[in-house]
Amino acid sequence: MNLSVTLKCCSRARLFRNKAAVYHCRRLSDVPVSSGESPPSPGQEKPGRTRRAPGKAAVLLFPGQGSQFVGMGKGLLKYGNVKEMFAVAEKVLGYDLLSLCLNGPEKDLMKTVHCQPAVFVCSLAAVERLNHENPAAIESCVSAAGFSVGEFAALVFSGAMNFAEALFAVKERAEAMQKASDLVSSGMLSVIGRPQANYRSACVQAREHCLSLGIQEPVCAIANYLFPDGRVIAGHKEALDFLQNHSRELNFMRTRLLPVSGAFHTALMQPAVEPLRDILRKIEVRRPEISVHSNVDGKRYMHDKHVRNQLAKQLVSPVKWEQTLHEIYERAQGQEFPHTYEVGPGRQLGSTLQKCNMKAFKNYTHVDVVLP
Repeated sequence: MNLSVTLKCCSRARLFRNKAAVYHCRRLSDVPVSSGESPPSPGQEKPGRTRRAPGKAAVLLFPGQGSQFVGMGKGLLKYGNVKEMFAVAEKVLGYDLLSLCLNGPEKDLMKTVHCQPAVFVCSLAAVERLNHENPAAIESCVSAAGFSVGEFAALVFSGAMNFAEALFAVKERAEAMQKASDLVSSGMLSVIGRPQANYRSACVQAREHCLSLGIQEPVCAIANYLFPDGRVIAGHKEALDFLQNHSRELNFMRTRLLPVSGAFHTALMQPAVEPLRDILRKIEVRRPEISVHSNVDGKRYMHDKHVRNQLAKQLVSPVKWEQTLHEIYERAQGQEFPHTYEVGPGRQLGSTLQKCNMKAFKNYTHVDVVLP
């Protein structure tokens, strides 16, 4: 399904137009998919925004690929427009996403082309749940960040993108990443190291090992900065095998291969960059109405061109999550921390927050995608 057909199918959907809707009616999705409203010029603030005391503000964190599981979404259809969101998703994606989330099979849900849209939609469904159970958390939200594909959900929540268009971009992104993965046998390795571990040196040694095997232009690089001494390294399979086989001398305490099909956020994703960039040129992107932090450098998005450039760059750049958390939670001594809500499947982002900033973690809440 191409973009024009997708948007025609979804033109009546009323989903996540901008954050101003929250203040007016406390229904996050009670707005059209597209609108003629012009975005603010760079540096211009929307009217009505007020500065909140840190202890009364909220931060939303959106998880990424790997957090998905069969059963997510159970019981969420009663909230807001979640049912309509999944109906729009079926039109955009061409298959029943809700059934896949609820019933699997797991091997299909785990595929990159399926799990990225699934995590995106379920995370925004969790926002609807939070909006129903604690609307003040939505109204007081001043900042958001998403891990990898979660960044698209954060941008939708911020008013920078429309739900249907962002979902279409996620779909194309996942398909492009899968195609890039199919070109090379590669993967991702979660590593927890000792304080003396040198991750960059380890990657250099792994690349040299690949060269000795005759592999041309080997890739092995840090793909995720998670927390102090917590990294994900990605690249050619032979490089990851080397790291696991030499983990003791590299001062790695624990290594684990991740259940993904490629070396995401490395140079091996270069074939996926232009397809995503092309889609981002075609969809409407606006300046976020709250602070949204980029995975590329942890800094806030400043304008629409910045969003487009960084989302494309993100595919071949490491996710600097630890740095992002420092950007969000850095404050003066004695200043209160905001309330943090992880909206979506899993608690991985809460776990990283706990390792990066225990004081901020004390105000952490997980908004699950399954009702008890």
